[in-house]
Amino acid sequence: MKTKCGYVTLLGRPNSGKSTLVNEAVGAKISIVTPKAQTTRFRANGIVLRGNTQIILVDTPGLFRPSRRFDRAMVDAAWDSVTGADLVCLVVDALRARTDDLAEPIKALAEARRPRWLILNKIDLLPRERLLPIADTLVNLGGFQEVFMISALRRDGVESLLDALAAAMPVGPYLFPPDELTDQTDRMLAAELVREQIFLQMREEVPYATSVETESYKEWRNGAVRVEVTIYVARASHKRMLLGERGTQIKSIGLRARLQLEAFLERRVHLFLNVKERPGWDEEPARMRALGLQ
Repeated sequence: MKTKCGYVTLLGRPNSGKSTLVNEAVGAKISIVTPKAQTTRFRANGIVLRGNTQIILVDTPGLFRPSRRFDRAMVDAAWDSVTGADLVCLVVDALRARTDDLAEPIKALAEARRPRWLILNKIDLLPRERLLPIADTLVNLGGFQEVFMISALRRDGVESLLDALAAAMPVGPYLFPPDELTDQTDRMLAAELVREQIFLQMREEVPYATSVETESYKEWRNGAVRVEVTIYVARASHKRMLLGERGTQIKSIGLRARLQLEAFLERRVHLFLNVKERPGWDEEPARMRALGLQ
């Protein structure tokens, strides 16, 4: 039997559910998810094996109007993922779907001249009679070849979507080992899990003013790993907030991130966090390259 393999890029506004869909499709947490917008900062591939077909789901940063150099790099990374994709899926939050908000990305996607599908997500939040007019309007606006209505969080419609994606993939060899779930390294995942906890536990501007990088990742003979992660912040006040009184906040962030990492790696993890003040990190080309944004 011939194998099939292809790239499926997921585009959408922040919080449309792209990362949740990737995690549910893969069956493991390979992209962090928080209620805050712009959680995803770089492209991450989730790899799904469906029969004789390998589907590479490309999770991308949300599409928004950037202000900082760092923001522009994120949006550029999302659109760069369209080039070379075998299929592009626009993921839309059904509850927040508005033509005035989506007209710009839909037009840009049409100009990219790639096969494109519409995925209407979070359908559990709206009655069915309201979903069909939304789908019809967006299809007429963007000329999508297929439409799928899903609730990624509840896995409603996800299996049917994956079957359709598998059928649409071109014939070709697998690009990743059959048992691989993501192209992210364990070092990258460690940094992302720490950043996830910053987004979940910190308020206001602090999550967006931080950058996280794994400085050291060492495997011990007993099977445990020692991980050192540095959190860069833009201001001294942000550092104080992250540390908390007597270090309570950073301990909480480290504890929950460590438990998540241990669950994924299925081994003991010794996680050490360091917070450094680095004003203007979001304008540094070196930081963009470290995050794979340049």
